[in-house]
Amino acid sequence: MKSQGQKRLLKIYNRLFKHFGPQSWWPGETQLEICVGAILTQNTAWSNVEKAISNLKKENCMELGRLKEIKIKKLASLIKSSGYFNVKAERLKSFIDYFANHHRGNFKNLFKEKPEDVRHSLLSVKGIGPETADSILLYAGGVPIFVVDTYTKRIFYRLSLIVKTATYDEVQSFFMKNLPRKTNLYNEYHALIVMLGKHYCKPNPVCSPCPLKKCPARKNKKF
Repeated sequence: MKSQGQKRLLKIYNRLFKHFGPQSWWPGETQLEICVGAILTQNTAWSNVEKAISNLKKENCMELGRLKEIKIKKLASLIKSSGYFNVKAERLKSFIDYFANHHRGNFKNLFKEKPEDVRHSLLSVKGIGPETADSILLYAGGVPIFVVDTYTKRIFYRLSLIVKTATYDEVQSFFMKNLPRKTNLYNEYHALIVMLGKHYCKPNPVCSPCPLKKCPARKNKKF
């Protein structure tokens, strides 16, 4: 028997899916590209990341050996469009060194470990926080773990399903306790949340055309 939380979350999911359709996330041709994108998308729009990834591909740098060899100054110049490019170049280098040294540059080696151990290991890499680590696990590794971002917190606070002060782990736990542990579901749900946050549930929300017609924020002005 489904809990009230599960019923509500699935109802929201179905409404969003009907409105936006399948999102086919994560945009990336390889597991490595997904990891690179997950790091570059920190604090920036995906359109800026796309430009950076395009630059890396033009220089044949979307390959482990090339990313390991490239000078950090050159790497920073290629990913400039993603913002905070010097910091992100260092973070990419840290991840590449970790991946090459600890897993021999092989994703099978990385994801053969227990998910909680992989996550702990990823979080030990400089510049990789929970959202980035979980994006790598879900989208590159197919691990059923729910990714939480700013959109998630904003939307589900307005829906009165979480408190405003909820931590990353608390929000993630809420979803994972109330949804079936299915990679495809977590993948699609996160993508749909991003679409809702980008187009309607903004800091200054556009409520009228929003597909979530019964959102409590409309009535209570919980913005």
